Amino acid sequence: MSLTDLPLLGMLRTRMHWHQARQALLAENVANADMAGFRPRDLAEPSAAATGLAAPVGASVGGDGLARTDSAHIGMPASAGPNADPRRFKGFEVRPSGNGVNLEEEMMKAGDNQADYQLVASLYQKSLDALKIAVGKR
Repeated sequence: MSLTDLPLLGMLRTRMHWHQARQALLAENVANADMAGFRPRDLAEPSAAATGLAAPVGASVGGDGLARTDSAHIGMPASAGPNADPRRFKGFEVRPSGNGVNLEEEMMKAGDNQADYQLVASLYQKSLDALKIAVGKR
């Protein structure tokens, strides 16, 4: 087994690929902001099962997506669901032309996506550096 085949690195790679695909989709939304009848699209986040990580055996998963291994664990309120974001406006605006792209919202998503990608890329690089130190190649 190669060092780069570790589950944590695989999860980080999957997340980086997801952020790249999402950035392309957000850019498409912005590019079509003036096209009549265009509806913005977004990608669903990859699940823990898809990345090879799952809740421990015997753990329940709450509405916030976190595993609870003990009944004494405190969960988040029901109003703060798995994808709740207090900054996000829950409505949508459709112009008379039928276009539903909100440029401000798309640019906020793109900025958040870029910051998240940079974080994941940094974590990936730091993990590789730690592995190199552990095997004595650095």
